[in-house]
Amino acid sequence: MTPDERDAVLTTIAKGADWFAAGLPREGREAHTPRVVDVAKPDAPTRGIAENVRAVRDRVCEGGFDVCVVVDAQRVVLGLVSAKSLDADPRTRVEQVMQSSPVTFQPNLDVGKLVLRQNLGRRASS
Repeated sequence: MTPDERDAVLTTIAKGADWFAAGLPREGREAHTPRVVDVAKPDAPTRGIAENVRAVRDRVCEGGFDVCVVVDAQRVVLGLVSAKSLDADPRTRVEQVMQSSPVTFQPNLDVGKLVLRQNLGRRASS
């Protein structure tokens, strides 16, 4: 495969992931296969890394969630703050209580493959 052909393949894959993430219509034999984008919660609470535990606690309580996703200005996931971490001093910065670099999944990933990956990961760590 030439470098140009490789770039074309990578561009096509990226466009497919963007297409799924945008919730656009799908075609083909796997059009009805559930994907991560189909089960993700678009209203999940998010906060910036410079915010404090009080802001996160308020946002989590508003929606009835038990976790908050910490994102940067481009909405790239940086970490997760669990409900347990929200017991910290309200002035504490999110950066100090978040779980850094959580596992994330592309929106076009087949949910069945996600479940399989999660199960294999649990067995490997047992």
